[in-house]
Amino acid sequence: MIKQILRFTAFILLAWFVLATGSCKKKDTVDTSPSVFLKFSTDTVLFDTVFTTIGSVTQRLMVYNTNAQKVMISSIRMGSSGSSNFRINVDGISTTSATDVEIPANDSIYIFVRVTVDPTNQNNPMVIADSLLFTTNGNLQKVKLIAWGWDAHFYKNKKIEGSVTFDSLKPHVVFGYLRVDTAANLTIQAGSKIYFHKDAYLAASYQSTLKVEGTLDHPVRFQGDRLDPFYRDLPGQWDGIYLEKGSVANEIKYAVIKNGSTGIQIDSASSSAVPMLELDNTIIQNVTGPGIYAYASSIKSINCVVGNCGSSAIALEFGGSYEFDQLTIGNYWTSSVRQDSSLYITNYYFDDIGTKRTNPLTKASFGNIILYGNLDSELGFDVEPSVTFNFMFDHCLLRTKHSVSDPAHFNACLVNQDPDFINPAYYDYRIDSISPVRKKGIQISGAEFDIKGVFRGSLPDLGAYQYVK
Repeated sequence: MIKQILRFTAFILLAWFVLATGSCKKKDTVDTSPSVFLKFSTDTVLFDTVFTTIGSVTQRLMVYNTNAQKVMISSIRMGSSGSSNFRINVDGISTTSATDVEIPANDSIYIFVRVTVDPTNQNNPMVIADSLLFTTNGNLQKVKLIAWGWDAHFYKNKKIEGSVTFDSLKPHVVFGYLRVDTAANLTIQAGSKIYFHKDAYLAASYQSTLKVEGTLDHPVRFQGDRLDPFYRDLPGQWDGIYLEKGSVANEIKYAVIKNGSTGIQIDSASSSAVPMLELDNTIIQNVTGPGIYAYASSIKSINCVVGNCGSSAIALEFGGSYEFDQLTIGNYWTSSVRQDSSLYITNYYFDDIGTKRTNPLTKASFGNIILYGNLDSELGFDVEPSVTFNFMFDHCLLRTKHSVSDPAHFNACLVNQDPDFINPAYYDYRIDSISPVRKKGIQISGAEFDIKGVFRGSLPDLGAYQYVK
């Protein structure tokens, strides 16, 4: 009986060995059949707008062998007969072609594709097209490669001197910094697009002036220079816009400022007669720090939207003079833990050696604004009582734990009522039909039309957007 069991066991082991070795040999054998075809993760590798000479993000293509035996790709090459803007990386080697590439049975490989667009001195976007050709057992298969290219003006650690105007014919790409030098003027015309490489910034120096002249139909856009989908709404891609101490009569109208570390940072004003910044019909969103940080400065603003900031949406520090009308703040930041209230106001700060410095807050006026977000209280004050601290909220919706019963500082304010934004997760801060802010405002001179050009009438809604059915 024991011998029979041993014989049976030996037979099973032998059969298993034969099957296993046969299977391994089958998998190790290259399938040379002309019926073998590869499969691909996509039939088109597409690159969004790529600026000339910069290159692009690397795209990934997966090549699958769904056969029971390994296959040998005899060649992978570009379809163009001449030089190609595209390059591939196969097995860690950057090239335009590869030969004898194996894919094990039921396995896959990665091919990384990159494109560089050569300067063409043309104003309009261009299409760069090629194809990646795979030859396997005599079979030819193709994956299309398509990139949108765009020639641009490039600035690296550039100082603007005299009076300079940027037009909208080509995008403007900044590396390092773009600085409006002392007593110089930079005017950016409607429709212009200003793109910033990592950590790049725009600054206006002492006695210089920055004027952004966007329009309703043609706003000026400030954002990072990575335009592929992953970066489209990624904050912290560039540094920000800095209006430095003593810059004068700056104007930003109809602009979109997004995806930076800071939106606008404004240092001390040199004159109380003219606002250091007039900010109208502008959207600032999706920044890792404050949307607007003002230090002992002066701002006059109408119809602005500040949303999704990793710090305060607006921080007014060390006093100054400010007037914000028809403002919408919607701060639902979730990329990290936000501790700062969306609107923060103070009339002092501590210097580097810990000494308390004070400066009067001569005016902080807010008319017809919405202040809301995902913190329990989005309004923060830090007051030195011995120094002037003048503020007023007139016909506003506020998310706050502060009492709003003092008529010297609060007039006809709604408290802790959800404004019913259309879709704040996608930065859509228009109001819904059931919003409590509808027809709760007062008429404000200069704010007869909303940020979209809609007439407000005699009973304006709060915030930058008038309700439209």
